[in-house]
Amino acid sequence: MRFFATILMFLFVSGAFAEEPSQVGDLSLKAGAITKVDAAWTANLPRDPEAATGMYMQRIPPAARARSNSYFEGGYWLQLWNFLFNIALSAAFLSLGFSHRFRTSLERHFKSRFLQAVVFCGGFFIFSEIVSLPLGIYQGYFREHQYGLLNQGFGAWFGEQMTGFAVGLVFGSILLAVLYKVIQKVPRSWPIWGTLVLMTGMAFMVLISPVYIDPLFNKYKPLEDGVIRESILSMARQNGIPAKEVYEFDASKQSDRVSANVSGFLNTMSVRLNDNLLRRTTLPEIKAVMGHEMGHYVMNHIYKMMACFSIVIFLGFMFVSGGFEWTRKKFEQKWQVRSIDDIAGLPLLMSLLSVWMLLMTPVNNTIVRSQEAEADLFGLNTANEPDAEAEVDLKLTEYRKADPSPIEEFIFFDHPSTRNRVLMAMRWKAEKVTKSESVPKM
Repeated sequence: MRFFATILMFLFVSGAFAEEPSQVGDLSLKAGAITKVDAAWTANLPRDPEAATGMYMQRIPPAARARSNSYFEGGYWLQLWNFLFNIALSAAFLSLGFSHRFRTSLERHFKSRFLQAVVFCGGFFIFSEIVSLPLGIYQGYFREHQYGLLNQGFGAWFGEQMTGFAVGLVFGSILLAVLYKVIQKVPRSWPIWGTLVLMTGMAFMVLISPVYIDPLFNKYKPLEDGVIRESILSMARQNGIPAKEVYEFDASKQSDRVSANVSGFLNTMSVRLNDNLLRRTTLPEIKAVMGHEMGHYVMNHIYKMMACFSIVIFLGFMFVSGGFEWTRKKFEQKWQVRSIDDIAGLPLLMSLLSVWMLLMTPVNNTIVRSQEAEADLFGLNTANEPDAEAEVDLKLTEYRKADPSPIEEFIFFDHPSTRNRVLMAMRWKAEKVTKSESVPKM
């Protein structure tokens, strides 16, 4: 199941044995430890964007910086360990004969190849989830608690994980069964039609998620604070966003991370922000965040992102198409996979696709990161709150490395780093001040 989750992650947005520094300070330290300042500090910031950015970055205490660096850098290793684990799991499923025996059994019980594919995919996903459960529990529960980034107890957390798995199981099994149907019908041109199938499935998920999936994990209700509500709706009206209501949701039950979104198609479009954003930030900071999210909507980022990723997926399917037959023939006697349209080859197909997606990590991250930078600029122009934007960016150092090297940011970051986001805000502020001063007085 984690193979398919990898694809979903790259289409949107977005190991248990990682080595981490032993001296990371207080692991329960959160962004509240960032040095607080008053209005006078902000008013006295230097005009030079680099100097102002440096002053903001100095407010991150060494212990908080070490903690976020440790957490984020550990994620690099987690990507590698998860990848290797998935490859090993697929190899075992094929080499031990589980795959071809499962396929043969389904052929005896079901005449429909489509139904065979649905059941096979579901069975393989369940097998993968069970085997990888210890890794998932460490990664998603214990490690998050270690760094103070999870508020749930094990029961609540595990229940949500199983809910998400059930949704992915149904959706993923059906979608992959359709993909196999395409491979069987048009074996030569299946990468083209397979890409269309996958992207259609992703668009469907975007359409139904706000209404049918997101409420499985959080409660949504109209925002009660009239001042904040009207400020957000005013920004929406200024940018042609057809929003009539703003919703808040109870993300604090899961973590203290601040977030918001403006998402959906047509009548499913909604403006939403979580209770952490309301609790932990000021009105200018809320406006800065919502301006950013409105930027994604106004600039049609979801459509552009899907267009970009459709190219990545198409090239990935071409990679799979070329590598599948060579690998299958090499292990033909042992695996007993007949051809690429044989459902018993699913572990190999997903492994090859995982290899491709790993190689495309910098590309996928750059696609998302570029859109995030565009949304930052849109938010600055909409909210006119550069210092509030910088304050929110500091809060994100809870779980994101603040000051990576350029190469590190290019490969691993799907958002601009804290330093670059603050620098963008300070440059915008400097230009705004310079422009206002250059306007002749009447």
